[in-house]
Amino acid sequence: MNFTKLQGAGNDFVLIEAGGIDRDWSRLAIAMCDRHFGVGADGLLLLLPSNNADVGMRIFNSDGSEAEACGNGMRCLVRYVLDNKMVLKNLDTAGEISLETIVGIRRARLRKSTGKSTGVQISMGVPKFEAEDIPVVPGPGATNIKAMLSYPLTVAGKELLLYFVSMGNPHAVHFLQQPISDFPLSQIGSEVEQNKMFPNRINFEVARVINRQQIEARVWERGVGETLACGSGTCAIAVAAQLLGFISSQVDIKLPGGILEVEWDGEGEVFLSGPAEIVFVGEWLGK
Repeated sequence: MNFTKLQGAGNDFVLIEAGGIDRDWSRLAIAMCDRHFGVGADGLLLLLPSNNADVGMRIFNSDGSEAEACGNGMRCLVRYVLDNKMVLKNLDTAGEISLETIVGIRRARLRKSTGKSTGVQISMGVPKFEAEDIPVVPGPGATNIKAMLSYPLTVAGKELLLYFVSMGNPHAVHFLQQPISDFPLSQIGSEVEQNKMFPNRINFEVARVINRQQIEARVWERGVGETLACGSGTCAIAVAAQLLGFISSQVDIKLPGGILEVEWDGEGEVFLSGPAEIVFVGEWLGK
């Protein structure tokens, strides 16, 4: 089985052209994503045919669970499709391509500078805030983002003020005053992810606003652990920060793996931009 290794801001993936292939994808994701006995990745991307969009995709986390959305994974898949000239007709006429995911159709385009490709921009959908959209089982009276702003959760003796956003997948954002490097994410992340108030588990982000155009952040991804970047998590951070009045409509978010740019008009779709690169290609000989 041929595969391609890609990364976007250090968030890395194994991609397989899976049309016509029937496998236990959860089991394969666990094997291929293993960093010691496999290829090593945060997730497995499946490139699929689609009747509703230019291409289809599914993504499985390194623990074998299937993710609803993944901004960096989508950008990497788009990079692969464009580099292999799979949708040139649509790209020439519309300037963008469409992807079918399990949470709907998403659109993407190359971003260029002086005629050269510098990254991929992708639409991440409209953020949602209702408790059932996250999903989250909050305390009495907390049913939407306005009620759930600064919602307290105590984990390992540490009180967190969480802001909940669904980007097709669930996110809880906590803003810090101190540098994010000081936050014990490796000790707390799993406990937040698996807290009983999140029936489907949750992605957890810690962020510090530097100014109205810059935020620094770290992410704990559901089903993976701490990663160098998270596209949907970056969008959740930007949405929460904008609702709180911390930033304007466009912000650069610095993660351990690089910088991602988020744009949101406060009402419609969120747009995510950043690098997406092919690292190497190979052949998987395992079962």
